[in-house]
Amino acid sequence: MAQVYVDDVGHPEPGPDDAHHLTRVLRLRAGEVVVAADGQGGWRPCRFTASGGQLLEPDGEVVRCPPPEPPLTVGFAPVKGDRPEWAVQKLTEAGVDRIVVLRTERTVVRWEGERARRQLARLRRVAREAGAQSRRAWLPEVHGVTGLGEVEALLAPTPLALAQRGGVPPSLAWPAVAVGPEGGWDPAELAGRPVVGLGRGVLRTETAAVAAGILLCALRDGSVRAAVPPPPGTSS
Repeated sequence: MAQVYVDDVGHPEPGPDDAHHLTRVLRLRAGEVVVAADGQGGWRPCRFTASGGQLLEPDGEVVRCPPPEPPLTVGFAPVKGDRPEWAVQKLTEAGVDRIVVLRTERTVVRWEGERARRQLARLRRVAREAGAQSRRAWLPEVHGVTGLGEVEALLAPTPLALAQRGGVPPSLAWPAVAVGPEGGWDPAELAGRPVVGLGRGVLRTETAAVAAGILLCALRDGSVRAAVPPPPGTSS
């Protein structure tokens, strides 16, 4: 079953790119079911008409899904190549609600001006495609390029934790996690901020971001439980 995002689920009309995807890529036949969603929790089943006019004919009532709670945020510093796109794709599939591209002291890859606008537009397209593939009613927000202080202001009063080896296990007490660049966090960035650990090994930036997102989503969904520390005086 295909899914597309539309501006208005009351009158579902796919844009040119989605129309091309349904007709030329998926090659749907008349009568096949397509879910039309608005990315803001609303969706409805439709039938593909295969006509040159209205491609989607409503075939059910509009359903409204509440946003998942608590909202989860993962930020990461940009890296070279297409790895940011891969990270956004996987974070969207996992169910993260907000994705932030970070500006940090040791970031090597700098997204500024027009380049930043192009890259962020591309990441939002990737999130939209991944959201449709994973049947998300709510699309994640993609923000950037943003410093840690700006992220904390955006999230307030939700606390932000930094991913760092040796930190406490991830938990919903810290529903927002930021992953630093390949050179690590500057000491000034770590000062006074809580840290969470993502395992014993050293992870690439994009791998750490996805690991953080998957762990947080699994905790929220109840797929895994937060670690319970052993009683005082016992060995681990």
